[in-house]
Amino acid sequence: MPRTRARPHDQALADRLHSAAIHLLRWLRREDAGTGLSAPRLSALSVIVFGGGPVTLGQLAAAEQVRAPTMTRLVNGLEADGLVTREPDAADARVTLIRATAKGRALLEAGRARRVAALARPLAALDPQDRAALARAAVLIEELATQARAAAARVGGGVPKLSTRKAARGSAE
Repeated sequence: MPRTRARPHDQALADRLHSAAIHLLRWLRREDAGTGLSAPRLSALSVIVFGGGPVTLGQLAAAEQVRAPTMTRLVNGLEADGLVTREPDAADARVTLIRATAKGRALLEAGRARRVAALARPLAALDPQDRAALARAAVLIEELATQARAAAARVGGGVPKLSTRKAARGSAE
């Protein structure tokens, strides 16, 4: 993705999208209160469950943009709660993989279902044209995110999706 200079109206649109995304995520995060987990633990577990896990501690720390000791504490808590397990990598015994348990996966899937249901309710009240516009916008936002992730990975400034790194590593998961 070539680097282009953002025009003022693009800056304004980016600002609105940024603000809308933050407000939407904060609103949907209320659905997570019933899990009993902190936001950082839920986020780390989400990377493992929805990111194509299992992952190494280093991969998880990079994805969450925290240092290894912080991630170790989070994973210790998830393990104590029975939400993840640690296991040796079959290809390299020096590597420990973190995998979601059935309980961890179920907790995340139920949480995602609650968030999706909470978002679907107000969407149902929109007229068909507005729902179609949001569907088109969702596709564009997903494409922007994919392009940004790829560009960041090329310059070493970002964390590619875990499933991409696993494929590059030759893991058959």
